[in-house]
Amino acid sequence: MSLLEVKNLKKSFGDNVVLKDISFSVEKGEVLSIIGPSGSGKSTLLRCITDLETEDSGEINFDGTFGLVFQNFNLFPHHSVMKNITNAPLKVQKRDKAEVYEHARDLLKKMGLSDKEDAYPSELSGGQQQRVSIARALCMKPDILFFDEPTSALDPELTGEILAVIKDLAAEHMTMVIVTHEMNFARNVSDTIIFMDEGVIVEEGSPEEVFSSDNQRMKEFLGKFYE
Repeated sequence: MSLLEVKNLKKSFGDNVVLKDISFSVEKGEVLSIIGPSGSGKSTLLRCITDLETEDSGEINFDGTFGLVFQNFNLFPHHSVMKNITNAPLKVQKRDKAEVYEHARDLLKKMGLSDKEDAYPSELSGGQQQRVSIARALCMKPDILFFDEPTSALDPELTGEILAVIKDLAAEHMTMVIVTHEMNFARNVSDTIIFMDEGVIVEEGSPEEVFSSDNQRMKEFLGKFYE
């Protein structure tokens, strides 16, 4: 059985139909990237899957727990790095404090932030804040990790460090769904790519299949990135 299965998902905001009959599945250990122009429904799709929006109709079948990494970090400014990471595992999952703190320190080491556990978000760069938000999501021990354009709020020189972290997670067979505008990254890290436009899936397949597609809309979209 797939870890995530989306069937015939539809979502509108008033008269604006954002998602039109979306269906796909994600297997355990798979990395799925969702690409497409702004306004194509990518982020709304992610928000429906993670219960931040309620779909109008369709099914979302999910076996397990998930973590979500936002484009704007969403760290609590009045909490230290360590408290940002450990708050939910302690209060929501009711896990043992010593185990949670050990896990959090392991994750900070993995993110190259061992010396930042007592720092506050305002003292960190954008790239560091995003690495903290990834550590926070991972500390929940999710079965699947969702990324909503994780580099869009970062300067170009900080983008690379976040993409490197995600590549490392992919190498560890972390199941991930990534909404991204980074085409080369999507091509290199994904098992499957979905191209959305105007609320529908236009193309779905391996990176090779999608990036060599004869679909005219796909060609137009990729052409703008490679001009």
